[in-house]
Amino acid sequence: MKRLFAPTTADSVVPPSGHTAWLTSFTAGAMTFLAVFALALAMASGRLAERWAGALERTATVRLSAPPEQIAQQEQAVLDLLATTPGIAAARPLTTDEQRRLLEPWFGPDLPVDALPLPRLIEITEDGSGYDSEGLRLRLAAEAPGAVLDDHTRWRRPLAVAADRLRLLGWLSIGLIGLTMAAMITLAANAALAANAQVIGVLRLVGARDSYIARAFVRRFTLRALAGAGAGAVLGLAGVAVLPSADQAGGFLTGLGFQGAGWLLPLVLPPVAGLVAFAATRAAAFRKLKELN
Repeated sequence: MKRLFAPTTADSVVPPSGHTAWLTSFTAGAMTFLAVFALALAMASGRLAERWAGALERTATVRLSAPPEQIAQQEQAVLDLLATTPGIAAARPLTTDEQRRLLEPWFGPDLPVDALPLPRLIEITEDGSGYDSEGLRLRLAAEAPGAVLDDHTRWRRPLAVAADRLRLLGWLSIGLIGLTMAAMITLAANAALAANAQVIGVLRLVGARDSYIARAFVRRFTLRALAGAGAGAVLGLAGVAVLPSADQAGGFLTGLGFQGAGWLLPLVLPPVAGLVAFAATRAAAFRKLKELN
Protein backbone atom coordinates (compact mmCIF):
# COMPACT_ATOMS: atom_id res chain seq x y z
CA MET A 1 0.00 0.00 0.00
CA LYS A 2 2.82 2.44 0.83
CA ARG A 3 4.50 1.69 -2.48
CA LEU A 4 1.23 2.21 -4.31
CA PHE A 5 0.96 5.73 -2.92
CA ALA A 6 4.64 6.63 -3.22
CA PRO A 7 5.39 10.20 -4.44
CA THR A 8 7.05 8.92 -7.62
CA THR A 9 3.78 7.33 -8.75
CA ALA A 10 1.51 10.15 -7.62
CA ASP A 11 0.99 11.70 -11.05
CA SER A 12 0.16 8.34 -12.65
CA VAL A 13 -3.48 8.78 -11.67
CA VAL A 14 -3.79 11.69 -14.12
CA PRO A 15 -4.48 10.63 -17.73
CA PRO A 16 -1.42 11.45 -19.87
CA SER A 17 -3.51 12.67 -22.79
CA GLY A 18 -6.81 14.34 -23.47
CA HIS A 19 -8.10 17.86 -23.89
CA THR A 20 -6.78 18.99 -20.52
CA ALA A 21 -3.24 18.08 -21.56
CA TRP A 22 -3.11 20.12 -24.75
CA LEU A 23 -5.20 22.92 -23.24
CA THR A 24 -2.74 23.40 -20.39
CA SER A 25 0.34 23.24 -22.60
CA PHE A 26 -1.18 25.45 -25.31
CA THR A 27 -2.40 28.05 -22.82
CA ALA A 28 0.96 28.25 -21.07
CA GLY A 29 2.81 28.45 -24.39
CA ALA A 30 0.53 31.08 -25.91
CA MET A 31 0.49 33.25 -22.81
CA THR A 32 4.27 33.07 -22.45
CA PHE A 33 4.69 33.93 -26.13
CA LEU A 34 2.53 37.02 -25.64
CA ALA A 35 4.36 37.88 -22.42
CA VAL A 36 7.71 37.86 -24.27
CA PHE A 37 6.39 40.36 -26.81
CA ALA A 38 4.75 42.51 -24.13
CA LEU A 39 8.03 42.59 -22.24
CA ALA A 40 10.08 43.34 -25.36
CA LEU A 41 7.79 46.11 -26.58
CA ALA A 42 7.55 47.74 -23.16
CA MET A 43 11.30 47.71 -22.62
CA ALA A 44 12.08 48.88 -26.15
CA SER A 45 9.49 51.66 -26.05
CA GLY A 46 10.78 52.83 -22.71
CA ARG A 47 14.38 52.85 -23.96
CA LEU A 48 13.36 54.70 -27.11
CA ALA A 49 11.47 57.40 -25.19
CA GLU A 50 14.34 57.75 -22.71
CA ARG A 51 16.83 58.07 -25.54
CA TRP A 52 14.75 60.78 -27.22
CA ALA A 53 14.30 62.62 -23.94
CA GLY A 54 18.01 62.30 -23.14
CA ALA A 55 19.01 63.64 -26.54
CA LEU A 56 16.69 66.62 -26.18
CA GLU A 57 17.68 67.26 -22.58
CA ARG A 58 21.26 68.20 -23.48
CA THR A 59 20.35 70.35 -26.48
CA ALA A 60 18.35 73.47 -27.23
CA THR A 61 17.64 75.57 -30.30
CA VAL A 62 17.66 79.28 -31.01
CA ARG A 63 15.30 80.23 -33.83
CA LEU A 64 16.34 83.47 -35.47
CA SER A 65 14.02 85.46 -37.73
CA ALA A 66 15.21 88.75 -39.18
CA PRO A 67 15.30 90.68 -42.48
CA PRO A 68 17.80 89.22 -44.98
CA GLU A 69 20.17 92.18 -44.59
CA GLN A 70 20.28 91.73 -40.80
CA ILE A 71 20.27 87.94 -40.46
CA ALA A 72 24.06 87.51 -40.61
CA GLN A 73 24.68 90.28 -38.10
CA GLN A 74 22.11 88.96 -35.63
CA GLU A 75 23.34 85.42 -36.04
CA GLN A 76 26.87 86.46 -35.12
CA ALA A 77 25.53 88.44 -32.17
CA VAL A 78 23.65 85.34 -30.93
CA LEU A 79 26.74 83.14 -31.35
CA ASP A 80 28.89 85.64 -29.42
CA LEU A 81 26.30 85.80 -26.66
CA LEU A 82 26.05 82.03 -26.39
CA ALA A 83 29.85 81.70 -26.28
CA THR A 84 29.89 83.73 -23.06
CA THR A 85 26.88 82.03 -21.44
CA PRO A 86 27.76 79.70 -18.52
CA GLY A 87 26.46 76.15 -18.97
CA ILE A 88 26.63 76.13 -22.78
CA ALA A 89 29.37 73.96 -24.22
CA ALA A 90 28.90 74.74 -27.91
CA ALA A 91 26.63 76.56 -30.34
CA ARG A 92 26.54 76.31 -34.11
CA PRO A 93 24.13 77.30 -36.90
CA LEU A 94 22.49 74.46 -38.78
CA THR A 95 23.43 74.17 -42.44
CA THR A 96 20.94 74.19 -45.29
CA ASP A 97 21.35 70.43 -45.75
CA GLU A 98 20.63 69.82 -42.06
CA GLN A 99 17.49 71.92 -42.23
CA ARG A 100 16.41 70.04 -45.34
CA ARG A 101 16.85 66.72 -43.51
CA LEU A 102 14.75 68.01 -40.62
CA LEU A 103 11.91 68.92 -42.97
CA GLU A 104 12.25 65.93 -45.28
CA PRO A 105 9.90 63.58 -43.32
CA TRP A 106 7.06 66.10 -43.79
CA PHE A 107 7.77 67.70 -47.17
CA GLY A 108 9.89 65.17 -49.02
CA PRO A 109 13.53 65.23 -50.21
CA ASP A 110 13.03 67.83 -52.97
CA LEU A 111 12.02 70.72 -50.74
CA PRO A 112 13.57 73.99 -52.07
CA VAL A 113 14.91 75.18 -48.73
CA ASP A 114 16.88 78.03 -50.31
CA ALA A 115 13.73 79.51 -51.82
CA LEU A 116 11.72 79.40 -48.58
CA PRO A 117 11.78 82.12 -45.91
CA LEU A 118 12.86 79.70 -43.18
CA PRO A 119 14.26 81.01 -39.89
CA ARG A 120 17.91 80.45 -39.10
CA LEU A 121 18.42 77.70 -36.53
CA ILE A 122 21.29 77.62 -34.03
CA GLU A 123 21.87 74.40 -32.11
CA ILE A 124 22.97 74.70 -28.47
CA THR A 125 24.72 71.91 -26.58
CA GLU A 126 24.79 72.05 -22.77
CA ASP A 127 27.86 71.12 -20.76
CA GLY A 128 25.92 69.22 -18.10
CA SER A 129 25.84 71.93 -15.43
CA GLY A 130 22.80 73.60 -16.99
CA TYR A 131 22.16 77.22 -17.83
CA ASP A 132 19.70 79.94 -16.89
CA SER A 133 17.12 79.70 -19.65
CA GLU A 134 15.08 82.70 -18.50
CA GLY A 135 18.17 84.87 -18.24
CA LEU A 136 19.29 83.72 -21.69
CA ARG A 137 15.90 84.63 -23.15
CA LEU A 138 16.19 88.14 -21.75
CA ARG A 139 19.72 88.56 -23.13
CA LEU A 140 18.61 87.28 -26.54
CA ALA A 141 15.68 89.72 -26.58
CA ALA A 142 18.12 92.58 -25.98
CA GLU A 143 20.84 91.50 -28.42
CA ALA A 144 18.71 89.91 -31.17
CA PRO A 145 15.00 90.76 -30.97
CA GLY A 146 14.14 88.10 -33.57
CA ALA A 147 15.75 85.23 -31.61
CA VAL A 148 13.59 82.71 -29.74
CA LEU A 149 15.03 80.07 -27.39
CA ASP A 150 13.44 76.60 -27.48
CA ASP A 151 14.84 74.43 -24.66
CA HIS A 152 12.69 71.44 -25.74
CA THR A 153 10.83 71.32 -22.43
CA ARG A 154 7.51 70.77 -24.19
CA TRP A 155 9.06 67.77 -26.00
CA ARG A 156 10.87 66.23 -23.03
CA ARG A 157 7.95 66.13 -20.64
CA PRO A 158 5.55 64.12 -22.87
CA LEU A 159 8.34 61.67 -23.70
CA ALA A 160 9.18 61.10 -20.05
CA VAL A 161 5.50 60.58 -19.24
CA ALA A 162 5.15 58.22 -22.21
CA ALA A 163 8.12 56.16 -21.01
CA ASP A 164 6.60 55.72 -17.55
CA ARG A 165 3.18 54.83 -18.93
CA LEU A 166 4.61 52.35 -21.43
CA ARG A 167 6.51 50.57 -18.68
CA LEU A 168 3.37 50.49 -16.53
CA LEU A 169 1.26 49.17 -19.41
CA GLY A 170 3.87 46.52 -20.13
CA TRP A 171 3.85 45.21 -16.60
CA LEU A 172 0.05 45.40 -16.42
CA SER A 173 -0.13 43.38 -19.64
CA ILE A 174 2.18 40.73 -18.21
CA GLY A 175 0.08 40.63 -15.05
CA LEU A 176 -3.13 40.16 -17.06
CA ILE A 177 -1.46 37.44 -19.09
CA GLY A 178 -0.49 35.65 -15.87
CA LEU A 179 -4.04 35.90 -14.52
CA THR A 180 -5.44 34.57 -17.81
CA MET A 181 -3.02 31.66 -17.69
CA ALA A 182 -4.01 30.88 -14.09
CA ALA A 183 -7.72 30.98 -15.00
CA MET A 184 -7.30 28.66 -18.01
CA ILE A 185 -5.16 26.18 -16.11
CA THR A 186 -7.66 26.22 -13.24
CA LEU A 187 -10.46 25.37 -15.68
CA ALA A 188 -8.37 22.57 -17.16
CA ALA A 189 -7.57 21.18 -13.72
CA ASN A 190 -11.22 21.33 -12.67
CA ALA A 191 -12.20 19.51 -15.86
CA ALA A 192 -9.58 16.81 -15.26
CA LEU A 193 -10.67 16.35 -11.65
CA ALA A 194 -14.33 16.15 -12.64
CA ALA A 195 -13.56 13.68 -15.44
CA ASN A 196 -11.65 11.48 -13.00
CA ALA A 197 -14.23 11.60 -10.22
CA GLN A 198 -14.59 7.80 -10.25
CA VAL A 199 -10.82 7.30 -10.09
CA ILE A 200 -10.65 9.70 -7.15
CA GLY A 201 -13.43 7.78 -5.41
CA VAL A 202 -11.58 4.49 -5.84
CA LEU A 203 -8.33 6.01 -4.56
CA ARG A 204 -10.12 7.24 -1.46
CA LEU A 205 -11.60 3.81 -0.89
CA VAL A 206 -8.14 2.20 -0.89
CA GLY A 207 -6.77 4.77 1.54
CA ALA A 208 -5.38 7.61 -0.60
CA ARG A 209 -5.45 10.98 1.09
CA ASP A 210 -6.53 14.18 -0.61
CA SER A 211 -2.98 15.54 -0.37
CA TYR A 212 -1.76 12.57 -2.45
CA ILE A 213 -4.49 13.03 -5.06
CA ALA A 214 -3.91 16.78 -5.24
CA ARG A 215 -0.17 16.22 -5.62
CA ALA A 216 -0.86 13.97 -8.58
CA PHE A 217 -2.73 16.68 -10.47
CA VAL A 218 -0.44 19.51 -9.37
CA ARG A 219 2.68 17.68 -10.55
CA ARG A 220 1.27 16.72 -13.94
CA PHE A 221 -0.26 20.14 -14.69
CA THR A 222 2.81 22.03 -13.48
CA LEU A 223 5.05 20.00 -15.78
CA ARG A 224 2.67 20.52 -18.70
CA ALA A 225 2.60 24.27 -18.10
CA LEU A 226 6.37 24.42 -17.72
CA ALA A 227 6.92 22.59 -21.00
CA GLY A 228 4.40 24.75 -22.86
CA ALA A 229 5.82 27.95 -21.40
CA GLY A 230 9.34 26.91 -22.39
CA ALA A 231 8.23 26.39 -25.98
CA GLY A 232 6.36 29.71 -25.95
CA ALA A 233 9.40 31.56 -24.63
CA VAL A 234 11.64 30.08 -27.33
CA LEU A 235 9.15 31.00 -30.07
CA GLY A 236 8.75 34.48 -28.60
CA LEU A 237 12.50 35.07 -28.55
CA ALA A 238 12.74 33.83 -32.13
CA GLY A 239 9.96 36.20 -33.15
CA VAL A 240 11.65 39.16 -31.49
CA ALA A 241 14.99 38.22 -33.11
CA VAL A 242 13.53 38.31 -36.64
CA LEU A 243 11.83 41.69 -36.26
CA PRO A 244 13.04 44.26 -38.81
CA SER A 245 16.18 46.18 -37.96
CA ALA A 246 16.33 49.94 -37.58
CA ASP A 247 17.57 50.41 -41.17
CA GLN A 248 14.81 48.28 -42.65
CA ALA A 249 12.17 50.11 -40.63
CA GLY A 250 13.41 53.56 -41.48
CA GLY A 251 14.57 54.25 -37.94
CA PHE A 252 11.14 53.96 -36.31
CA LEU A 253 11.87 50.59 -34.71
CA THR A 254 15.30 51.57 -33.40
CA GLY A 255 16.18 49.43 -30.40
CA LEU A 256 13.08 47.25 -30.65
CA GLY A 257 13.49 44.03 -28.68
CA PHE A 258 16.03 43.14 -26.04
CA GLN A 259 19.59 44.32 -25.63
CA GLY A 260 22.56 42.64 -24.00
CA ALA A 261 21.65 40.68 -20.88
CA GLY A 262 18.01 41.60 -21.50
CA TRP A 263 17.78 38.58 -23.83
CA LEU A 264 18.00 36.39 -20.72
CA LEU A 265 14.98 38.04 -19.09
CA PRO A 266 12.33 36.03 -21.04
CA LEU A 267 13.94 32.84 -19.70
CA VAL A 268 12.47 33.76 -16.32
CA LEU A 269 8.95 33.48 -17.73
CA PRO A 270 8.72 29.62 -17.93
CA PRO A 271 9.57 29.15 -14.21
CA VAL A 272 7.06 31.89 -13.39
CA ALA A 273 4.47 30.11 -15.52
CA GLY A 274 5.27 26.89 -13.64
CA LEU A 275 4.70 28.64 -10.31
CA VAL A 276 1.42 30.08 -11.57
CA ALA A 277 0.32 26.63 -12.71
CA PHE A 278 1.39 25.11 -9.39
CA ALA A 279 -0.57 27.63 -7.33
CA ALA A 280 -3.65 27.56 -9.57
CA THR A 281 -3.78 23.76 -9.83
CA ARG A 282 -3.20 23.24 -6.11
CA ALA A 283 -5.99 25.64 -5.16
CA ALA A 284 -8.33 24.12 -7.75
CA ALA A 285 -7.50 20.55 -6.70
CA PHE A 286 -8.24 21.01 -3.02
CA ARG A 287 -11.38 23.00 -3.78
CA LYS A 288 -12.66 20.35 -6.18
CA LEU A 289 -11.79 17.51 -3.84
CA LYS A 290 -13.89 19.13 -1.13
CA GLU A 291 -16.80 19.35 -3.59
CA LEU A 292 -16.41 15.63 -4.42
CA ASN A 293 -16.64 14.56 -0.77
